[in-house]
This record gives sequence, structure tokens and C-alpha cells, in this order.
Amino acid sequence: MALSSLQRMTLIREIAERLAPEEWALVDVTLAQFGCPTSGSWDGGDRRGYVLNMAAKGHDEGLVDLAEYLGFRLDQGANKVDPPFWRKDMFRLFISHLSAHRAFAAELQEALLTYGIGSFVAHNDIEPTAEWQAQIEMALTTCDSLVALLHGTFHTSNWTDQEVGFAMGRGVPVFAVRLGQDPYGFIGRFQAFNGNGKTAEQLATELFEAYRRNKETQARIARVLISLFEQSGSFAEAKTRIRQLNSLEVWEPTFSQRIAAAAKSNGQISGAWGVPDEVGALAKKWQPK
Repeated sequence: MALSSLQRMTLIREIAERLAPEEWALVDVTLAQFGCPTSGSWDGGDRRGYVLNMAAKGHDEGLVDLAEYLGFRLDQGANKVDPPFWRKDMFRLFISHLSAHRAFAAELQEALLTYGIGSFVAHNDIEPTAEWQAQIEMALTTCDSLVALLHGTFHTSNWTDQEVGFAMGRGVPVFAVRLGQDPYGFIGRFQAFNGNGKTAEQLATELFEAYRRNKETQARIARVLISLFEQSGSFAEAKTRIRQLNSLEVWEPTFSQRIAAAAKSNGQISGAWGVPDEVGALAKKWQPK
């Protein structure tokens, strides 16, 4: 397929953001597999700059395949839309659930906010006057992931299977939570959690742990938490966010500079006992070897 200049730039940018957190050796192997050049004498800066430069020399078909391998497709362009129901600067999660269990879905939605995960719960986020189907489709088109709450009659709903299928078709990660119904059909292929007997808070913690480790989502989660750390509005939040940053699986070169700058400019960070020291230790931990 022949790409427009806009499409090529979109793919190159997404490839750089998603591939740069990997180790140098894996970066080169991945680029080469999809027809992009590599260099053994790169001195132009960090891995993101390297990937940008190498991907820019790739051919259209290879860029499309590489981007899809990394979890991005051109038909996700609508992800740049910013519907009002998504929380600013947060990971976007669609919670597929039965209307009879919307209270638990709402509890999970609230618990996930601690981890920088904003959720769409149809029965709580759609305005009464809004065209509900259009709103649901917009949420499905712009979410970063979907979680299916598999209560007993999940499979009998007219909508839940369609929501899962829509997310699968977009290629975003789909997780399932067993709450009386075992994963079935295509849902059975995806990671599942046992939600029986667990509180929304416990389940939120497990989901966060999965997203920060998942290859498709760990970079997005890292960027979300860096932004939320910079915006810390209290000493307590600064302490919570620095703990979360310490748990990250990936680290972009600019992160160390950003948290150091935040520790100087944000009084809630600089004044939180022990947090500035942890900022320094974290930057040192991720220093290039």
C-alpha cells in the first residue's frame, strides 16, 4: 500500500514511541525484520531518535507491518480524538459489563484511578441525552484496552460480546475477569483474572500489575504515570506516584529529566518527605550502562 506523508509520519512516530523502550539489540533485530536499516555507529542521541531515523528510511509496507506488530494500526487514528468521558493524561480502559452489575463496574472504575487508569463504564458515563450507541462506539474506538467482567450471564447479553469483538478487531489488549462465568470462545485466548471474592481495589491492583508488565501497554502506562507524577497535587500523591514509578518495567531517556524538573518545580513533590531522594535514586537506576 502507498502511504501519504501524514500516514508515514504517524506510523514512524508510533513506532518510535513503542519500540524505543526496548534494549538496543532487540530494537535492531525488530527493525531489520521489517525491512528498516540499522546502524552500528549511531551517535545521534537516544533510542527514540535512533528508531525515528531508521524507521524514516523504511518502506511503506514494512512500516505498516512493524507498527501493527507493536500494537498500532492506521485505523486507530481516531485515538487522537479526545472524547469528554476520558480522564486527561490517563490510560483509557473500556469496562465491558452487564447492566445488573454496573455498581461493581463503577467501584472498579474509581479504584483504577489510583493507578492512572481512567475507565469508561457505559451506564455511568453516558449522558441521558446522548445517543448511547454512538458514545459506546466512540469509547471502543479510542480505548487503550478492554476488560470484560464475566458475570454469570455475560454471554447472553446482546452487547457485551460485540464490545469484546470490536476491541479484538482493533487489536487492543483484552483481559477477562472471572466473576461466575469462565472465559469462552475467543475471550478464552486472553489473560484472565479470578475476580471471585475480590474487592474492586484488589482487582484494580491486579489489572495495574498486568498493564505495567504487558509488552503492548507498559510504555503507555509509563508515560501516564510520569505525567501524573509531574502533576502531583499533594504530598501523599507524590509518594504514591513515586512508588508506582519505581515499579515500571520500561524507562524512556527523557523520564529522568522530567522527574528531576518536577522535583524542583512542584512543591508537593519537593516537600514530600523522601521523594526528592527517591527521584535521584530512580534516575540513577535507569542511567545508561
